[in-house]
Amino acid sequence: MALYRFRVTFEDYDEVSRDIDIKSTHTFADLHQAIHQAIGFDPNYSSSFYISNDQWTKGEEIAYKPNERKVSRGVALMENSKLSSFIDDPHQKFYYISNFERPFDFHVELMKILDETPGVTYPATVKTTGEAPKQFGNVYNPTIISSADEDFDFLNEMEYSPEETQDFEEVPGSGTADDADDAQKDEEDEFSGSFGDDEAFEDDDQPKRGNDDDY
Repeated sequence: MALYRFRVTFEDYDEVSRDIDIKSTHTFADLHQAIHQAIGFDPNYSSSFYISNDQWTKGEEIAYKPNERKVSRGVALMENSKLSSFIDDPHQKFYYISNFERPFDFHVELMKILDETPGVTYPATVKTTGEAPKQFGNVYNPTIISSADEDFDFLNEMEYSPEETQDFEEVPGSGTADDADDAQKDEEDEFSGSFGDDEAFEDDDQPKRGNDDDY
């Protein structure tokens, strides 16, 4: 029985690939499951193969868990579609999209047509290159902090012991707001007691008003 060897490569991670041997009588659903097993993804999401050319242009679709619109169009189903029925080229290519909700795109290329090896269970991953990305590793889910949580005790947050907090209390210039107010008042009193309204000026320096002739 003929055996297909496909090379499956992430479109956005071309250094990551898997070579998979699969029987010609297997379906696209079997290939779908084999790809996900080889890269460690959950296969239970809507996905599709597309018959492709050398430029990876998407052609006829073969779907897994299609939506109603695709069903109404009569799209081929993976579980009903044998691989041998869609392979006309010894280097046949398929464009493959896994999980339309959070998609990963793949290039699937037929590399060889082999003879089945007795005693081997197929599909089988025969070559692994590179580490696959996480299936949902690109999901951004920030933690929202309420305004009440934003005001926290710095020392408690940093987990300082009572002995260590004394070092912070003894830092110069770390007095309270009341201490700062007292210091400001003392400074004002010091300067206010130094001069009267006109004491700082000699008689000659006093501003003189002009006489009536100036007007």
